[in-house]
This record gives sequence, structure tokens and C-alpha cells, in this order.
Amino acid sequence: MAAFSFNKLVIFGVGLIGGSLARGLREHGDVDGARQVIGVGRSAASTARALELGVIDASASLTDDAALRDALDGADIVLLAAPVAQTQPLLERLAPFLSSDTIITDAGSTKSDVVAAARAALGERIVQFVPGHPIAGRESSGVDAALPDLYVDRNVVLCALPENAPGSVARIAAMWRATGATVREMDPAQHDRVFASVSHLPHVLSFALVEQILNSSDAALKFSFAAGGFRDFTRIAASSPEMWRDVCVANRAALLDELDAYTAVLARLRAAIEAGDGAALEAVFARSRIARTEWQTQRGAVNVTNDASK
Repeated sequence: MAAFSFNKLVIFGVGLIGGSLARGLREHGDVDGARQVIGVGRSAASTARALELGVIDASASLTDDAALRDALDGADIVLLAAPVAQTQPLLERLAPFLSSDTIITDAGSTKSDVVAAARAALGERIVQFVPGHPIAGRESSGVDAALPDLYVDRNVVLCALPENAPGSVARIAAMWRATGATVREMDPAQHDRVFASVSHLPHVLSFALVEQILNSSDAALKFSFAAGGFRDFTRIAASSPEMWRDVCVANRAALLDELDAYTAVLARLRAAIEAGDGAALEAVFARSRIARTEWQTQRGAVNVTNDASK
């Protein structure tokens, strides 16, 4: 893991993502500096558990000007780990107290909307904002679910802006690498297209299946017989409704394209089932199985390589 040093990290939203970053940086011995972590929440209650668990050293309320000023004073890095719809109001709230040498980044699952919100809130100070997205999570949410190794062997995407200083981008990249992550770069539009396909669509489908069963007259009976396949397919339906509501709305253009393409595949499969065309079904299933197996093999090879390099 790459060496990284920080004195003060301020996290807006100390849940699974923000809490795991804090734990990853504080619990790895090769991260230097004072390593002070301050959590900012909409209320004192929202950060009380993080304080109790020792994930953060101190907290500040989003509504308290004096506390917010003190929290941001001398901060090396600020992380926004809140639902993407909160990006602009959060940036507008912290901007008056922001030091010129503080780097701001985020952990949002969409990027085009986040960049637009940052430009609106920060104006010329957009130079200080380095958009990011850690590709890691669990079905559980909240700071109790935070893990120090959540980002080990996971990708983090940075969508650097033309205005960003190379040193700022490199510093955010070093922060994530210090947690064990691999840092990749994309432009915001490409990011949103890719993750509409491999992340946002699967979540919608998982929620939809559970909703379909809930709406049936024998839902309780069906749930009583649900086993491994249902568990695996619907695991991500336990994710934060607030976060995924915002993701779907923010990335709706790309997500609608993916939903339309998926619906077209379902229509093909439905037609094959209706016609009793086993050959057509088997051909689709075989291609999918091969692709899934190759993906799993490549993923395993990457993890083995990463383990060997540590």
C-alpha cells in the first residue's frame, strides 16, 4: 500500500463509505501525520455513533457555523460521503469556511450531476474539487457497517477536471491507494454510462424483483421458499433507498438506455420461452455463463496480482 500522510480529514456523512475510509486510513500503520478525522452530520445524533466507535475524533453539526468553521480550519481533505442530491447544498454550506489549500472530493455513484453541482456551488473554486467514486459497498449501511479493509483490491474512479492541479489529483489518488484500492480515471460522462450498466441497473432489477413478489397475493409463501438464488440476486436490495433514489434520478438518461436494452433482451427471452425454443434460450444462457466465468477469472487474477505486490 502506498504511503500517505494527512493531518485533518473532514467527512460529511460518516456512514459505510466515509467510515470505512476513516478506519482504513487510521488503522493502517503506513499512513503518517496527525490523522485527525472529524465527522460532520446534519445533527449531533448522526455522528454520535461514529464517535462511540472511535471512527472519528470529533464531530460538528452542519447547522453550527462556529463548529463548521473550526472543523474545516486547516483541513487537508474534505470528503462528501452523502447522497448525490446533497452535493450542491453541502458545498454551498462549507464554501464560506473552506481554506484555499483544502482539497474536496466525493464518493458519489454518479459524476456528471455531481460535477455540475460543484461548479454551481464553488464557481472558480472548482479547482479544489476532485470528483471520485469508490467502487465498494455492502448491503448494510451506516457507520456500524464500516470496515478498515473495505477498499482493499477495489477500484476507485477519479474523474479529474481540467481545472484540477495535477498535485491535487495525485493526493486524492494516494489517499485511496493507502486504503488498498486501485485508482482508475474516466471522464464523468463515460463513468455514468459504465456504471448505469454494471451497478445502477442491477440495483434497480434487484429492488424490482422484491417489489414484484411483495405485490403478489402469496408473497409470504414465496418468501418462505426463497433460497440461495433469491438471496444472491436480491442482496443489493438491502442497500440505502435514499442513496439509490438519488442515483436513479441523477443518472436517469444513461439508466433509461440500459433499462430499454435490458427490456429488449427480456422480450427476446420471453418470445423464446413462449415458443418453446430451447435452443435460443440455451444459446443466450451459454454466452452469459462464459462471459460471467471469464469476468470472475479476470477478477481473481487481478486480486492475486494485487496481493503479490503488497
